[in-house]
Formats: sequence, C-alpha cells, structure tokens
Amino acid sequence: MAIWNLGSINIDHVYRLPHLPRPGETLAARDFSMGLGGKGANQSIASARAGALTIHLGAMGEADQWVIDRLRASGICTANILRLPNEVTGHAIILLDEDAENSIVIHPGANRALTIAALKDALAGVQPNDLMLIQNETNCQVEAAKAARQIGAKVIYSAAPFDIEAVRAILPHVSILAMNAGESEQLFAAIPGDLPVEGLLITRGGDGAEYRDLTTGESWQQPSFKVKAVDTTGAGDTFAGYFAAALDRGDPIPEALRTASAAAALQVTRKGAGDAIPMLEEVVAFLGKQAG
Repeated sequence: MAIWNLGSINIDHVYRLPHLPRPGETLAARDFSMGLGGKGANQSIASARAGALTIHLGAMGEADQWVIDRLRASGICTANILRLPNEVTGHAIILLDEDAENSIVIHPGANRALTIAALKDALAGVQPNDLMLIQNETNCQVEAAKAARQIGAKVIYSAAPFDIEAVRAILPHVSILAMNAGESEQLFAAIPGDLPVEGLLITRGGDGAEYRDLTTGESWQQPSFKVKAVDTTGAGDTFAGYFAAALDRGDPIPEALRTASAAAALQVTRKGAGDAIPMLEEVVAFLGKQAG
C-alpha cells in the first residue's frame, strides 16, 4: 500500500512579531526564517516520517532544488513533481505572534499550474488499496479524486483553505473529509444534513480531535496533549499525514487519532512547518512518556 498526495509545495517566509498587525499598522519583525511548507508538502512529510510509502504529485518552479532535496531526505518519492518553466515555486508569508497564533498569505505559483494531462501517467500508478491525499491548494483536485476512487483507492480531502464550492465539487469522490473546527462550522451551515462520505475528521486545536464514521454512526474523541506551543503552523497537516499513515498500516481509528495527536503536539513545540514534523520514533517515545 502507498499514500499518493496531490499537494502544494511552498517555501515559507516566517516573520515573528510581538503581535499580529492591526489594520494600517507597520511592525518590525523580531526574527525571520525560511523553510519548507505548503499543506501538501507538510502532509507528505508527515506521512513519510510516520513510516508510509509516500509519493508526492505536484509542481514547482525550475529553481529551488533544495526543496526537492529536503523532500527526498524525508523519504518522499519526488519523481512525479513537475518542474515548470515560467512558474515560481509557491510561497507563503507567515506572521507569528508571541502566543504562536498566525496569519498567512499564500502565492500559489506552480501549484495552480498543474494540468490533468501532466498527472495522467502518475495517477495510473495508484492501486486499489492505496490512499490519496488532496488539499485545496492545487489544480486538478476533482479529476485526481475521481480517478483514485474509480481505481478503488480511498481519498482523504483536507478542506483547506476552505472554499465551499471546491468542497461541493470534490465531495462525491471523497472517502474521508478532514477539517478544523472553523471549517466544519462553515461546511455544516452550507450543506446541512447527511454528507456523502464515509468519515469526518475534525481537528479542534487545543480541544483535541474527533472522527465520525458516517457509515456506522460511531464516533471517537481524542483529547489534545498539553504542550507549550512555539509555532502552530502546519499542525493540522501533521495530524492529517500521520492519521493517513496510520490508516495505511491498518491501525484502528482510536489508535490513529492518538498517534496523530501526539505528532501534532510535538510539531507545535518547534519552529517551522514541514521542517518541524517529528519522526515516528519520536512520537512513539512521546506516547510512552504519556502512558508512564
């Protein structure tokens, strides 16, 4: 089994501030760093570091080879990442305050220049027992989800950045819909009643996470682990990637939730997004200490 991820690749420019800027306010940053990010790249790193065979489908500019090198160093198959001329690698401007809250501006760049023709050969490699991860930061979401479901693979869709029309379009081809609490409120307001998916994964930050099996009516709650957060950027992606990897190896839902919650807890104690995602052995050690 494998995890295929049609996902964004961004370079994060992170500015640390005393507080998030108010309208019209100019602030001097206390610190600056640059690292690997993008919801897609973060989820690929998380699933690979969780032990899953992870194949990334995406695009970036012809520059920034260090990004490919870093993805490979995390154990990700990068053979299907397109290098597009006349496109820049996607990037994000991330503002962080002293409480680790953030505001983010994204320029999609090559992430939104993908075509289904360019993805056709890669998608042909998806197998019935595989998982497909997708987020709302690239082109070709619906086409990739439809192709994966037709083959028999499961599709986990992270409805972020949230756009109700994007959700409506892809929903018929989704197995598990992943959202944070704010996104779920918007979804339920826009689409009341039953959803045509097998499960809902809802992350609630410091309030933990929930999985609802819509085929059986069962639900599971996972409290968050209490840690001192330094940077919350990428926490939801870490959770999603670890959760997918746990499903890929056949873990039951409660165990998948617990492992993913621990990975996200460790990730927020470090600076950065993709670069801060922990290895599986770190997560196992962390959980061992919680049990003790």
